[in-house]
Amino acid sequence: MSNFLLFIGIASLLFGIKLVYDARPIVKKYFSLGESNDVTNTVKVIGTILLIIGGFLIYFNF
Repeated sequence: MSNFLLFIGIASLLFGIKLVYDARPIVKKYFSLGESNDVTNTVKVIGTILLIIGGFLIYFNF
């Protein structure tokens, strides 16, 4: 169970970093909305939340 939570934490961290740093290209590729700044900010917030969750999973796993 510990290894599973560690894997989920690492995957969450990596996916969160990808969402934060590449939010605008991701929004342009997958969403065709007129107001892309709001969607970009939403994607960055989701990425930040994933970073926090992944960090907590790794921190409390050790």
